[in-house]
Amino acid sequence: MGGSPRIVRALMLLLTAIYSIAAPAPLVAQESTLPTAPRAYYKVVPLSAGVTREMVRAAVASSATIPMWDYTITSPLDGNKYSGSMVGRSPFFHGARTTGIPAIIVPIVIDMSDGGVFDPTATDPACSPAGKALTLTQESPIFQLADFTMGGTDVGAAQYVDAFERASFWSNVFATGNRYHTVLSPVTTLGAVTVKVPSADGMTNSAATYGGCGKIGTMNINWWDPYVQSTIMPSLVASGLSPTTLPIFLFYNVVMTEGTPSLTGSCCILGYHGAAGFPVQTYSTVDYDTTRIFSGTGDISVMSHEVGEWMDDPLGTNPTPAWGNIGQVTGCQNNLEVGDPLSGTLFPGVAMPNGYTYHPQELAFFSWFYRQSPSIGVNDWYSDNHTFTDGQPLCN
Repeated sequence: MGGSPRIVRALMLLLTAIYSIAAPAPLVAQESTLPTAPRAYYKVVPLSAGVTREMVRAAVASSATIPMWDYTITSPLDGNKYSGSMVGRSPFFHGARTTGIPAIIVPIVIDMSDGGVFDPTATDPACSPAGKALTLTQESPIFQLADFTMGGTDVGAAQYVDAFERASFWSNVFATGNRYHTVLSPVTTLGAVTVKVPSADGMTNSAATYGGCGKIGTMNINWWDPYVQSTIMPSLVASGLSPTTLPIFLFYNVVMTEGTPSLTGSCCILGYHGAAGFPVQTYSTVDYDTTRIFSGTGDISVMSHEVGEWMDDPLGTNPTPAWGNIGQVTGCQNNLEVGDPLSGTLFPGVAMPNGYTYHPQELAFFSWFYRQSPSIGVNDWYSDNHTFTDGQPLCN
């Protein structure tokens, strides 16, 4: 720059003054004023004590309920023997057999007394721009085939939970190629069922309070589960619901509590599976969530959690060595609930022909619970995305 040093210095001072006025103030990290999001978790409603395993075995043998197989294993973790039942046919003795269990999707329209309506069959461009919750569920890898590869190993064209089950028992099924499957088939969707929730048992809340989208319903599970068992399921018998089927009750942005339907306290149960009566009727209630207020969840993650647990613990009574202090569990738990130790941990996204990428939850393998070493799972893994690299430690 030409000119005398005095002129240059004056110009530099002037430019500095102009910049200090025009430049934006430096960004300062602001502490979030949003309240902590409610805790997401899952439950199981075990079969009542009045129905014995011998009764269940007799019902399975006569095809009066869904097909199940029994296992017995001695865990090297504690040296104890454990016995349980799973859905389908045994991968240990009948590895080349495919089993289909009819599934019935039941869309539930929740009508709260405060005016909130939550409808999985309705459009919601703001929170679910990809489509209706029901349509996206029907087109998801819970019910449709996708090709699943885990750690470079192709476990086959399968529904997600079927792929998980194949991978969990991979040492026993890989030699059969693509011939061992446990699938939800055929799949039927019934007309929507509208449920009016008493004011004491349900309420509508703003998801925006927690930085989410739209509204979220909360409902007392202690009101809902007796209602679904005593009223809804009997009403659907004429439509094909029976103990030989798996009914899945589909919510949209509705979660459950154990008591007062508030987003605080005992909230928020995103789904559960249960078994009731005799012959045993297994069933599940799941939320298709687009509120985005829960970490590590979305679209079919809840359904993948519950269908996976239904397949490996259909009666809710399969015992394991004590495990815990992981996933949703604080303290110790001793059942074969394959979703609970990985609650909030997603499997890699699954792109489907409809153009949508789904987000199943990662699930724990059989060998993780019983501390088999090496694991009989694919790649000697202990979960279907290798989050678990060893069997569970004993919880005290």
